[in-house]
Amino acid sequence: MDIKELLRGAKVQLAEEALAEIDAEHLLAHCFGISRMDLHNPVLLENTLKNIEDLETIEEFFFELLDRRINHEPLQYLTGIAHFRHLEIAVGPGVLVPRPESELLVDAILKHISNLKGIVSVVDLGAGSGALALAIATEAPSSRVIAVEKSPEAIYWLKKNVAVISENVRVVESDVTDALHGIKCDVVIANPPYIPDTQDLPRDVIGFEPHIALFGGPSGIEIPRLFISAASRLLKSGGILVIEHTEDQGLVIAADLALDFEDIVLHQDLAGRPRWTSAVRKQERK
Repeated sequence: MDIKELLRGAKVQLAEEALAEIDAEHLLAHCFGISRMDLHNPVLLENTLKNIEDLETIEEFFFELLDRRINHEPLQYLTGIAHFRHLEIAVGPGVLVPRPESELLVDAILKHISNLKGIVSVVDLGAGSGALALAIATEAPSSRVIAVEKSPEAIYWLKKNVAVISENVRVVESDVTDALHGIKCDVVIANPPYIPDTQDLPRDVIGFEPHIALFGGPSGIEIPRLFISAASRLLKSGGILVIEHTEDQGLVIAADLALDFEDIVLHQDLAGRPRWTSAVRKQERK
């Protein structure tokens, strides 16, 4: 097996579809059961090849994955792993691939938790794969995290990740409008479906990732409003909500939050776009 020639041809095919050429390295490394960096270690790679009895089958598997990637199936679905902060999150069909933009949101939550005393209760609404919930649970030992998700397909991945990474996260299968009645918490993370129903999306997204996790209604704000209402119900007075949204929804989100929240702040993502908002729950009216 000529690794360089194999990768060279694969990268040409990916480039023709305007896909990242480096995906070929990720896929081949996955087939070998090593990291992409290990692929460039001549000694380790040679030892890996020596220990594989059927290189032809590995090559066929690589070409199968390459064809699926050329068809725009997400790379993370093909390798089964999405990297999020320090975690390897298991993902596949039926669950949204965690986005690096959400890492700044986690940073803000961790900073807030560090300023609180005692146990801090956190509810992740629309937890999906559990990336946000598990990042907080593993990086903030004083947190107690509940992950709420209604999609059976996403629940499969959520439970799988919780079992491997942190069994301290409690999984609740429920719609956000019905979840955790009678419970009060210190922090709510909300990553609702917020894309307008008619908006065009890249082939990687629209063709494979679950529409239930993407589209938020005709204007995109209908479902986020349900998440805001749930957060208002769940949060203690002075509790913090952080909610993701599109870069165009900040003003609408702020207006919806104003009834029950104060100290409403719009934050930018890694690309400098306004993509999430934090707010403090007002004192509940008697």
